[in-house]
Amino acid sequence: MANVLDLRRRIRSVKNTRQITKAMKMVSASKLRRAQDRTMRARPYAEMLSNVLESLVRRTDLYNNETGEIIHPLLVEREEKNVLLIVIAGDKGFAGGFNSNIGKAAQKFITERTGKGQNVDLEPVGKKAIGFYKKRFPAANYEKTEEHYDNDLSTHYETIRHRAQQIEVAAEHLDLLLKADFGAVAEIARDIIARYERSEIDAVYIVYNEFKSVIQQRIVVEKLLPIRKLGSHEITASEEMTDEQREAAVKAAASEGISTHASEDKEAEEEAKKFGTADVDYIFDQSPEEIFRNLMPRYVTTQIFHALLESVAAEHAARMTATDAATKNAGDLIDSLSLTMNRVRQAAITKEIIEIVSGAAAL
Repeated sequence: MANVLDLRRRIRSVKNTRQITKAMKMVSASKLRRAQDRTMRARPYAEMLSNVLESLVRRTDLYNNETGEIIHPLLVEREEKNVLLIVIAGDKGFAGGFNSNIGKAAQKFITERTGKGQNVDLEPVGKKAIGFYKKRFPAANYEKTEEHYDNDLSTHYETIRHRAQQIEVAAEHLDLLLKADFGAVAEIARDIIARYERSEIDAVYIVYNEFKSVIQQRIVVEKLLPIRKLGSHEITASEEMTDEQREAAVKAAASEGISTHASEDKEAEEEAKKFGTADVDYIFDQSPEEIFRNLMPRYVTTQIFHALLESVAAEHAARMTATDAATKNAGDLIDSLSLTMNRVRQAAITKEIIEIVSGAAAL
């Protein structure tokens, strides 16, 4: 059995750990509030954009009257032979099962698709996802070519994909979660759209943690492309929180004064839902093809950006819950070690008393 000195050292070490986890919990709670506010502010814009496109779809024909082709390539559905999966995990650990649950959902999707003979491209977002897939799968190989015409007056650039494996990492996004910048997401969306338009990929899916509130979260696999119905999320798989996870999240949120209800700005939400939904004939200056060409990429960008914001909020909520549990466990361990130390000290005192009494009796 450890002596009193060893137990004191261990108690001191656990107390230091408890101070660290308590500080981490407070930081995560503060970041969670900001992430919730940012997610809420992004919702009206996404709702308005969806309503505009829905209004345009109701009033125009999706097919060109002259050629008979669909007016935007993002609406074209093809047989899924090559699919892209965007995996949004976290940048840091100490978030409970946040990263591992994302990885399990992604792996289930990969196993299902490869079992059907489909090729899977991966685009991990966050250091944890990048570190996991970078070791397991090779990077995609692209060859950029250029051809000169008219005595070098014009140049044609082309990117050719050389696939070597069934599963490859097409791109890595390291600092996207840290900045969560709409411009950076727009660049990623443009690259994905370009690959979809040239038929390099036939469908795009995204795995992330959908966040409504601290106790309303779920891991979802959402289909982004092709777009089948504007304004709605096409969820192909989901995993809800367990009762134990909800209970732990409620306790952690209550200790930091965070509401467990979904944050809503009712006035802004209602105005956004009404925008562009009136049953009247709108006059569009541009042709439907031009409007779709400008708004559809922004719609895809908004979907990815929204998933990114919700994943960031969910990560902070998971870390807050995990550090709250760690702080409570540290407190319980300190109580147990203190009780053990007191017993050991009392036993030592009793032993000394017995030795003194026995020595006195022997005299």
